[in-house]
Parts: sequence; structure tokens; C-alpha cells
Amino acid sequence: MKRNKYIQTGKIIAIALLISNGVMAQVVNQFSAKQAIDYGMKNSVQVKNALLDVLIQKQTNRLATSAALPQINGSAGTTHYFDIPVQPIPDFITPEIYGVLINEGVKKANGTPITQADEPALGILPFSFYSPWNANIGVTLTQIIFDGQVFVGLKARKVAMEAAHRQEEVTEQNIKENIYKIYYQLVASKTQIALLDSNIVRLQKLDHDTKEIYKNGFAEKLDVDRLAVQITNLQTEELQTKENIANGYSGLKVLLGMPFKDSLVLTDTLNDDKIREGVLENSNYKYSDRKEYQALELATKLHSLDVTRYQRSLLPTLNLNAGYSKQAQDSAFNFFQSSETWYTSSYIGVQLNVPIFGGFAIRARIEKAKLETQQSKNQLDNLQISIDNDVAVAKNNLATAITTMDAQKQNMQLAETVYDQTKKKYEVGTGSLTDINNSETDLQSAETNYISALYSAIIAKVDFLKAVGKL
Repeated sequence: MKRNKYIQTGKIIAIALLISNGVMAQVVNQFSAKQAIDYGMKNSVQVKNALLDVLIQKQTNRLATSAALPQINGSAGTTHYFDIPVQPIPDFITPEIYGVLINEGVKKANGTPITQADEPALGILPFSFYSPWNANIGVTLTQIIFDGQVFVGLKARKVAMEAAHRQEEVTEQNIKENIYKIYYQLVASKTQIALLDSNIVRLQKLDHDTKEIYKNGFAEKLDVDRLAVQITNLQTEELQTKENIANGYSGLKVLLGMPFKDSLVLTDTLNDDKIREGVLENSNYKYSDRKEYQALELATKLHSLDVTRYQRSLLPTLNLNAGYSKQAQDSAFNFFQSSETWYTSSYIGVQLNVPIFGGFAIRARIEKAKLETQQSKNQLDNLQISIDNDVAVAKNNLATAITTMDAQKQNMQLAETVYDQTKKKYEVGTGSLTDINNSETDLQSAETNYISALYSAIIAKVDFLKAVGKL
């Protein structure tokens, strides 16, 4: 029994440790909207990949730089010939030997002198320039002295890096926009939950009072049942709203790049003043405030540099070449035992390449780059029109949303006043439960409309700030 007691105690301690570890592993993040944005900019997968694109462009720029730097290569190798290569050459040796023999009066075996008639016909002599073992070691250097394309590529590095940064900022802006919208949607949903709670409490109080009146015989059972149905409907609506909010929190975590196990608490509130804040200060705008416009400007500049690069490819190029090597041949692998078998070779020179005719390929590249540049300019013009339209539409939507929000807020307050007055009349016996139910329905509808108008207003503000490039 005592042993079992220890085992049970050990299990309890182990479970407690697991629970405590789980609690410790969970991180509670209490974020304002700005803190959520900052977190998303550090942890969002899309932003991380955009930052990697910047680093990729940096390495691409290094490739362009490397083309202008000296290219130095070393080489070493050894070859063993089992069958030594030969080079057939005209036999110029045998006729020379016979000429000497004739001049010296050398006689043949039969005692007669060798004459020109005995000289063999000119044949082929197999000759080898190799030994069985050959080795070489050397280093070469190549340096561009002038290449128009390389110089334009070096100039384009800064523009390409700026373009990568602008694309990163466009990604960040899109992520920021989505974070704001989901964040304030969840904040608005919290307000909706608070209103539903107050409605449930109000109906439960009315249900209690109606039941007491029913007990005294001044109300019908139908009135009590009707209130029970309304309370159940509101509780069901609250449950569905909470489920939607939970799903919204999950979606916001994914957007922020936050681990699912971590807890997220939104600390900002949503009110009329927050929506109006900063609207007038950001009414003026410039096209260059938009990140998309900046990115397209840089893309246009890169296309223009492509035109220049292809035009420079028509110019001659001049390269410096140099090399130093040692070669050795031997009948055995003795290269490292003696330095006498190694022979030195070195050189330096320049090479001029002049393009004469390339099948009109360069001309086609130049024209293609010019057309792409014109396309980018057209897109810039169209983007200006689009920005003007975005700002105009966003201003109208924001003004309408604020007006609607104010109207719905007043309507909600009025509906609440009507409900209170109707309830008082019912309590003193001058009103009916039907009137209370109607006023309660009107109040719920007004509250729903206000929440919808509040969320639409904050979305309209986010769209407006994005349109003017101030998000």
C-alpha cells in the first residue's frame, strides 16, 4: 500500500511538471495595433522572404562586381602515357645520311661504292615530342580593361538594390494593411460581445420580472416562453460570434507568424475619436509616397539601363591576359626529386575584340529593352491615374463611413432610450410585452448596425491611409 502511495504521488508530481512546462512554454502576447505590426514585420513569412530577396539581390550585385575584378586561376596536372603519341613527319634524316655516305665513299658489302641510285625515296618518319611522364603547373590572370556592358552593370547595382528594398516595403505595406484590418475587426467583435452580454442580461432581468408577474396572474405563459426563446437566440448568437473571433485570432496569428500555442491579447480599443484621428493631417499626398510607385520608377530605370547596356555591347572590348607555368617530362615519376626537369613558361598580352556582325541580335535586344522601358513608363502614367482614383474613392468612402457611424451611434442611443421607456411603461402596467419585444429587436438591430458601421469606418480609414501612402 505504501509503495502504491509513492507511485500515485510520483504520477501526480509528473503530471504537475508537464502542466507547468506547458504553461511556461506558452507565451502571452499583449499587443496594441502598433505592437502587432512590429511583431509581424519581424516574424511574418512573407516579410522574411522579402528580406531574403534583398539579400539575394546583394549577392547578384556581387556577381556583377566580380566581372570587373581580376580572374585568377591555377592549374596542375600529370599524365602518364602507356603508348607514347607520335607525330608523323617527312623523313628528312635518311637522305642526309646517304649524302654523307656517298661523299665519304663508303662501300656496300659487295665492295661497290654507295651511289645516289641507292638512296631510298623520301618517306615518313614517326617522331615523338613526349616522354612517358608529363607534368604541368601554372597560374593565369585575366583582367577586363574596357567592357561597356560590365561598366553599365556596375552602375545598375545601386538601382537594383533600391528596387529590391522597395519590393520589400510593398510586401510590408500589404501585410500591415491586413494586420490592421483583422486586428480592428477583432476589436470590433469584442464590442459586439459586450453588447450581446448586456442584451442577455437585460432580457434575463426582464424574464425574471415577467415570471414574477406571471406568478401573480398578470402575464401569460406565452410571454415567458417568448422571452426564453429570445434569450436562447442571443446566447446562440454570442456563441457563434465567439467562435468567429477565435478563428479570427488564429488567422491573425498566421499572418503575424506567431506560434499557435502562444496566447494573443489585443489591448487597443475602437472608438469614434480614434477613427477620426489623423485624417485631416494625411489629406495631401504625392505619387512618390506610394511604395508601388517607387518600385515601378526603379523598374523603369532598370529597363533604361538595359538599353544602355546593350548599346555598349556594340563597342570593342579590351582584356589583359597573363600566365606563368612550369612543365616537365621524364621517363619516370621523378618530378619532385629534381628541379632540372622543370621548364618555365610565362607570357603577358592584351586582346581586343571588335564586334562586327552578330546576326542583328544586339539590335533586337536594344529595341526590346526600349519597348519594355516604354511599357514601364505607360504603367507609371496609369498608376498615377489609379492613385488619384484610389484617393478620391477612399476619401468618399471614409466620409460616408464616418457619417454612417455617427448616425448609427445616435440611432443605437435612441433605441436604448425607447427600450428603457417601454420597459418602464410595462412595469407600471401601461405597456405590453409585445412593445418591449419590438423595442428590444430594434435595439439589437441598431447595435448590430453600429458595430458594422464602426468596423466599416476603420476599414475605410486603413484604405484611405494606404491610398495616400501614409499607412
